[in-house]
Order: sequence, then C-alpha cells, then structure tokens
Amino acid sequence: MIKAYKENRPLSPHLQIYKIQITSFLSILHRGTGIILYGGAFLWVIWVVALATGPENYTKIQAFLIHPFGLFILMGWSFSFFYHLCNGIRHLFWDLGVGYDMPTVRRTGWIVVISSIFLTGVSWTLGILAGEIFS
Repeated sequence: MIKAYKENRPLSPHLQIYKIQITSFLSILHRGTGIILYGGAFLWVIWVVALATGPENYTKIQAFLIHPFGLFILMGWSFSFFYHLCNGIRHLFWDLGVGYDMPTVRRTGWIVVISSIFLTGVSWTLGILAGEIFS
C-alpha cells in the first residue's frame, strides 16, 4: 500500500510544466539583486581601499571598472540598487495594507521592473554626460 502511494504521488508542479508567475519571478529577482548588492558593496570597499592606498592601486581598480566587463558589473549593480529601491517602496505600500489584490500586484510588479530599467538608464546617461562635461 505504501509503495502504491509513492508511485501514484503527483509530481507537479515541476520545472518542465510550471509556468513562472510575475510574483515568483519578482521574488527570485529580489533575492538575486540582494546578492548582487552585497557583492557590489564589497567591490565599493575595494575601490575605497585602492583610493586610500595610493595612485598605483587606484589606477588598477579604475582600469578594471572602465573595462566593458567592469562596466557590465557596475550596470548590474545600478539596476539592483534601483530594483531594491522601487520594490522597497512597493513593500511599504503593502505594509500599509494597500495593493494586495492580484491585478494590482501584477501591475505594480511590472511598474517596479520598468521603473528600475528606466532609472538605471537615466542614471547612466547622466553619469556619462557629466563625465563628458567635467573632463
């Protein structure tokens, strides 16, 4: 009887048939961007230590950061920051008891993602323009 129960046990939802929902995607993204923020903070500490230890070390870390891979890391860190900011504001509204119905949850989820992308683009555009103006 126990063997028959184990054999007939439902296996779903599993990854082959499970359709990811916006809520689960945003939850996973929130955790992933939190890890990226932690790594970015470590990178920021390395940059400050290099700045404090002299021009040779600072030049090395700056060369890494302006390399395309370094810029990719910084852009990911920027997106992670803005995503956490926007999603944190969304959670503050939830703490007030606002926005629990599923259509609002989906709409605000997409607003968070789009706002994060937009704010990342604006900050990088302004940063590049400021670099051109002040250099």
